[in-house]
Amino acid sequence: MTGDTGRPRGLDKTTVLLAAGLADLAVSTLGSALGTVRAVLRRSDAAELAADAEHELLARGRLVMDRYAAAPPAHLEILAQHALARRARDDA
Repeated sequence: MTGDTGRPRGLDKTTVLLAAGLADLAVSTLGSALGTVRAVLRRSDAAELAADAEHELLARGRLVMDRYAAAPPAHLEILAQHALARRARDDA
C-alpha cells in the first residue's frame, strides 16, 4: 500500500492531476481576462471606464482600510455608553 517513501501509491499521480487541473484553470481564466481586456480596449468610452474602475478601486481600498486598519472601539467606552443609555431609559 505504501512505497519506500511512506506515501500512499497514487499520491504522485494525484499531485500531477491537481497541478494539471490548476494550470488549465489558470490558462482558462487568463484567456477570459484577455478577451475582456480586448473588448474594453475596443470601446470608445475606454477612458471613462478606466476612470470609473479607478474610483471603484479607491472606494474598495478605503473600505478595506476602514475594516482592517481601524482600531477597535475601547471596551470601557462601550460599557459607559451602555450604562448611560440604560440610565436614560430607566429615568424616562
